[in-house]
Amino acid sequence: MSLRAAEMQAELRQLANDDIAEHSQRFFKTGVGEYGYGDKFLGIRVPEIRNVARRFANLEYSEIALLLESEFHEERLAALAVLTVKADRAKQESEQKAIFDFYVGQFERVNNWDLVDISCPRIVGRYLMDRDKSCLYEWAESDHLWTRRIAIITTLWFVRNRRLDDAFKLSEILLGETHDLIHKAVGWVLRECGKKDEKRLEAFLKRHYKIMPRTMLRYAIEKLPQDRRKQYLKGEI
Repeated sequence: MSLRAAEMQAELRQLANDDIAEHSQRFFKTGVGEYGYGDKFLGIRVPEIRNVARRFANLEYSEIALLLESEFHEERLAALAVLTVKADRAKQESEQKAIFDFYVGQFERVNNWDLVDISCPRIVGRYLMDRDKSCLYEWAESDHLWTRRIAIITTLWFVRNRRLDDAFKLSEILLGETHDLIHKAVGWVLRECGKKDEKRLEAFLKRHYKIMPRTMLRYAIEKLPQDRRKQYLKGEI
């Protein structure tokens, strides 16, 4: 491993906490047959990881790639945090494209929901904001769970900028999804859409709420008035 990547790794391992690691093993479902099976944890809080990442924001892509190969979840998270700092600071289009292309090439290592959520809006969402977004629709049809989550969570960047079209279109594509982590992701995105345009959210819900997975629906209606939420849950709209 390169010197800088090894330095970052050493700093992270000094922050390791066995009690937090044990809790994380359970929280991130690492048991046999669960979505995080086989993942290992050092036991480091996210704010601490972000602090370390900011100090190593000048890591080369090759160094980030090495950290993304780590067996430890927090080291992969730190690598992605570095990449998001780079995306935040990138001014030149060539640099923005290089960050996007590198990230897309690392999808297999972005392999848990928190790794997706911390990275794809600021990297993919920012880059695709005013560009062709067809790749998101391809990713939404992927056999790879985390690629599908990247597709929908990316749209949070658009939603925050009041561009809701892709969020609603991708949510519709993912209505038949079977995995709970996609149900939660779609519901989260729809809830955020509702904060920007409640009428448009309600129009979407009226068309689809009867076939939406229950978890997805609960997340989507979370910020609606209580009486309205009850109507949706009872099927009385």
